[in-house]
Amino acid sequence: MISFWSWQWNSLLSWWQWGVLMALPPAVILLYFLKLKRQPLQVPSTYLWRKSIEDLHVNSLWQRLRQNLLLYLQLLLLGMLILALLGPSWNARRLLGDRFIFMVDASASMGSLDEEKTRLETAKQRVGELIDEMRSGDVAMIVSFSDQARIVQHFTDNRRLLKERLEAVGQTARPTSIDEALRAASGSANPGRTASDPSDVQVADALPATVYIFSDGKFEDVSGFSLGNLQPEYRPLGADDASNVGVVAFDARRNEEYPDQLQAFARLQNFGEEDRTVEVELYLDSTGGQPLDVKAVQVPAEGAAGVEFRLGNIEQGVLRLVAKTEDAFRLDDEAWAAVNPPRQGRVLLVTPGNEALQMALLTEDAEALADVSVAPPSILKDEQHQRDAAAGKYHLIIYDRCQPVVGDDPERPWEAMPEANTLFIGTVPPIAGWKSGDVVSVPQIIDTNRAHPLMHLVELGNVMIVEGTPLESPPGGTPLIDSTQGSLFSIAARGAHEDAVLGFEIVGQREGQTYVNTNWPLRLSFPVFVLNVLQYSGGGERSLATAHVQPGQTIPLLAGGSVERLNVRTPQGQTLEVPRNGIGGFTFSRTDTPGIYEVLEDDKLQYRFAVNLFSPNESDIRPRPENTIKIGYVEVEGKPATEAARAKAWKLFLGLALVVLLVEWYIYNRRVYL
Repeated sequence: MISFWSWQWNSLLSWWQWGVLMALPPAVILLYFLKLKRQPLQVPSTYLWRKSIEDLHVNSLWQRLRQNLLLYLQLLLLGMLILALLGPSWNARRLLGDRFIFMVDASASMGSLDEEKTRLETAKQRVGELIDEMRSGDVAMIVSFSDQARIVQHFTDNRRLLKERLEAVGQTARPTSIDEALRAASGSANPGRTASDPSDVQVADALPATVYIFSDGKFEDVSGFSLGNLQPEYRPLGADDASNVGVVAFDARRNEEYPDQLQAFARLQNFGEEDRTVEVELYLDSTGGQPLDVKAVQVPAEGAAGVEFRLGNIEQGVLRLVAKTEDAFRLDDEAWAAVNPPRQGRVLLVTPGNEALQMALLTEDAEALADVSVAPPSILKDEQHQRDAAAGKYHLIIYDRCQPVVGDDPERPWEAMPEANTLFIGTVPPIAGWKSGDVVSVPQIIDTNRAHPLMHLVELGNVMIVEGTPLESPPGGTPLIDSTQGSLFSIAARGAHEDAVLGFEIVGQREGQTYVNTNWPLRLSFPVFVLNVLQYSGGGERSLATAHVQPGQTIPLLAGGSVERLNVRTPQGQTLEVPRNGIGGFTFSRTDTPGIYEVLEDDKLQYRFAVNLFSPNESDIRPRPENTIKIGYVEVEGKPATEAARAKAWKLFLGLALVVLLVEWYIYNRRVYL
């Protein structure tokens, strides 16, 4: 509906032209006041003569104005012309432009229920409405995105096809990133150049387009991007009062005091402004649908709470955690953990010589956890070793005062960080994010992160260090040992693996002489620390509960023998074949659905791994408070589904004037004819 007060008038004439035009209606009315001057006429009838005499008696300049349809029509015609020249327009809502790119967010948070529809369903409905508003000659394309982009439909003017392809956009459990989708859109509007390098030579004509972004904005601002010929329009989705409680961590491990007992740990986070009490149920696949345990968890507003389950002696199986949150986002209300049968991990120690560390790795308890092999640093240049490491042969590689060979030659992809967990001693990984500071003397340990499994039961109050190098870890890294000079032990994730770095040597060499850098090997905490490393990073812990990966992440698969292919059974029951990759290992990337995946070798179950959302960013379903997104240096403010525009009406009034003119012409000629 259009409000009368939304009309605007934009004059098309100057003041003197309006004066002339406004004089026309009075002039027309004056013409109807005039009487015709009769001319003398001889006729042979006395009756007609008498009539002529009577008319001559009343002949004068003016006469009384009488009802006349032609007068009204002529005045109406002039009124229509005057209105047309006033340039009338009104506020209307319609699609602007003639070339459109509809970008639809299909990430996990778009599965939130706002009222009766998910955000994705709402986005598809609004895009469908915009497609209906397209005019003849308009073209559009559709791009869906999560952490990767997919062109659903290339540019076409076929609205029926666009709507069919729009319906094919499905919900994913992946996190959100808009970068790839914007680059796909840029390729259509800025042909011949990349969005990240505006100096490229343009090889085709620019095709400007309006990009409509339908999303709840759960992605980072885009940096280093040039919009070029793209005109962004952000259409935010999501209720302002949305809140959610989700499972952000779930794991299972053996009780340190009672190794035959299994424990499960979960953490729930509250993305809302009110405290919540959530009932949490734990299931085991062999219990026939009955929960093993049920607990009520108090989760404070804007906070988190943990819950622990003691499960007894469970050798293998699938654990499923269900949080009865009854909120708008259901995808993070469930989590899975795989309990695999125990088996030894494969560990490689690369060292120029470290007797204390080797002795700790060869104790009876250590041998029960892992099969440890020792090699000199020269092996790092051996191509076969590089291929084995890249193929995931080891669960853990310990680099004592050495580093793997990492290159950027695409012809030698095996020159890379290993597909394994790592522990670096006295050096840092040769990858971005890790840095070591200047050497400091006698750093004093002031605190340890006792909550982390690597530091469990490790007391360092009586440990002395001669020299060390403070560490700087990548974003998201966790300091585990703090000193007066900075962090001396940190851990950070690298895809499905973790890199731990010890910022001081255990033994070192100077001028060909070996020296002891710390008294730690003489303390009881040292063998405890080594066992923690084997349990957490070296396969001992992995054989119990595999590392979790998020939907869409790639995970290396471990083969028990020298097979050429593995099979993976998905949560939907589909079996997928995984051949060896180019560097001799197995990698699996079709982890789109949360749940338990089974790895099969010759149709025999080897182990299971879990895929869980575990994304606080996706679980926080509240829309951006500022209601804007930033693309490059451009701030894009959220707007309604369609853009307000001025619709001009002068053509309408001009058309009405033409109709009035035709009616007046018809009536006048009919009267004359009669």
